[in-house]
Amino acid sequence: MNAKDVIIACDFSSKEATLEFLDKFKEEKPFVKIGMELYYAAGNDIVKEIKRRGHKIFLDLKLHDIPNTVKKAMRVLSELDVDMTNVHAAGTIEMMRAAIEGLTRPDGTRPLLIAVTQLTSTSEEAMRNQLLIDATIGDTIIKYAQNAKEAGLDGVVCSPLEAGIVKDACGNEFMTVTPGIRFADSGKDDQVRITTPERAREIGSDYIVVGRPITAAEDPVEAYRKCVKGFLGK
Repeated sequence: MNAKDVIIACDFSSKEATLEFLDKFKEEKPFVKIGMELYYAAGNDIVKEIKRRGHKIFLDLKLHDIPNTVKKAMRVLSELDVDMTNVHAAGTIEMMRAAIEGLTRPDGTRPLLIAVTQLTSTSEEAMRNQLLIDATIGDTIIKYAQNAKEAGLDGVVCSPLEAGIVKDACGNEFMTVTPGIRFADSGKDDQVRITTPERAREIGSDYIVVGRPITAAEDPVEAYRKCVKGFLGK
């Protein structure tokens, strides 16, 4: 379960822009994240086309609703040949169990299912003042991760800074998928809890999700290779 990989966040607004970006990769077939912006713009067609081209896909829709609604939505998504998808851990253990039930196909197979703990744009101050969560961000993430594990999920989305504490709380086989990755000379953009590919590897990330440092780079392929080298050491 804990295969290391770099996932490119293809946060584009159209199918055309996405495929134009992926056309730059002549030798590699990067693992690709399809988020809400792209999925809402291009729907299942973009998922099927990227899969047809030989890429693994993380469908990042962060489902969060009552258990029955999430179960039915996951049943629809299970028909897409994606490799990973997610829910919000805040939706409770019951909701996450319903998500697994809906995602599991009649033959018993399903994509990896992970849960979002706290978004990398969320600070502890915002948690306390806006969400009225008095626990520390670390304690909240640990509890959400433990809930996800109890529900039977494969892992969580967390910032790379929390990957180590999730492993300590849930075991090394429990997967950590970490956005918030920046090169040492990159800006933070709208994310708060960030680190470099090298440090993410050291802390315990299994997968890192990298967006603008690759997609907005002057040479995206070279930026991707730099990220792979830093995270995988090759």
